[in-house]
Amino acid sequence: MKKTKVLFVCIHNSARSQMAEAFLNALGEGDFEAESAGLEPGTLNPLVVEVMGEAGFDLSRNRTKGVFDLFKQGRRYHYVITVCDESSAERCPIFPGNAKRLHWSFRDPSSLEGGYEKRREETRKIRDTIRDKIRSWIEEWRNDPQ
Repeated sequence: MKKTKVLFVCIHNSARSQMAEAFLNALGEGDFEAESAGLEPGTLNPLVVEVMGEAGFDLSRNRTKGVFDLFKQGRRYHYVITVCDESSAERCPIFPGNAKRLHWSFRDPSSLEGGYEKRREETRKIRDTIRDKIRSWIEEWRNDPQ
């Protein structure tokens, strides 16, 4: 069976999109091929690497990628899912083909304030929210794979 290709996009590809990519590739049980990219690729968020490690995912060797680089390569996706705020999502290019565009807004770990422990705890909550959304979306997709 052909895998469903999914691209997760956020601003810097440093947190939310990286987490979504990891969760979909793991929880999708081979049905999906997920990638992630950013509008302005940055540096991987160390708190995200840490809390994803707690969940069994090693993101430490990941690198950030630019969405426009993937676009220029002519990549095709079944779904392009933005995980940033709505105004940033509007900057995402339209990919060739019939990619369905979805928007899932998650809080940005880089915007968290407070001490290390507070930011880590909030990053865990964001991680868990993304994981739960991925699980429910997989379930929806399996019931109606379009």
